[in-house]
Amino acid sequence: MFRFRPRVHLPRIITNWFLEAIWHIDDGQKTVYLTFDDGPVPEITDWVLSLLKQENIQATFFVVGENAFKHPEVFQRVLEEGHVVGNHTYNHLQGIKTANYEFFKNIEKADKLVKSNLFRPPHGWLTRKQYKFLSIKYKIIMWDVISCDYDKKLPGEKVVKNVLKFVRPGSIITFHDSIKAEKNLRYALPIVIKKLKEQGYSFKKIEFEKIKNIYSHSSINQIINKIKKTA
Repeated sequence: MFRFRPRVHLPRIITNWFLEAIWHIDDGQKTVYLTFDDGPVPEITDWVLSLLKQENIQATFFVVGENAFKHPEVFQRVLEEGHVVGNHTYNHLQGIKTANYEFFKNIEKADKLVKSNLFRPPHGWLTRKQYKFLSIKYKIIMWDVISCDYDKKLPGEKVVKNVLKFVRPGSIITFHDSIKAEKNLRYALPIVIKKLKEQGYSFKKIEFEKIKNIYSHSSINQIINKIKKTA
């Protein structure tokens, strides 16, 4: 059956523009990859973490550096519970709206906290030059399915349908642990997890050349103090 909804699942003619980016991970198994953008946010990210722990699922969190700076205890919990983190810029900057130098500097500022070789551009927006430059250091992680949980005009039921209609083995599924998405996230995520498990899917986190450095709470605070001194 032909399926086409660009907001949820991009056609290959678009994904081929960034051919070496990771849109989908097919390991030959019935596996999906839950990802969460824009956190950490107290209570919301905490709720996601509690649900994932209850369901025995590990996921990938694309972290906004400023949020990690403001909420180190939540960021630390993400790490301690075994999830993978990725860089999502320090201030959620969109590549195509930002000068290269400013954009790269913002990403490196986030890297001081996030320390990951994974990067997801906010809204997926990059210029070709930005993409090529960032690909030297980072694995660019895009998505196969966007839930559209951030859209306040959508009811939670529609968010669930967005995922279940387009999911396939190897799908990278994007939700948002943000204030904007909270209502739809709380409704849709438990249902999506339940339905996918019933369909025989397993869940994995995204890892490429795993970074071994796991922070202690004190080391996160030391990094934050250094940023404050150089700000």
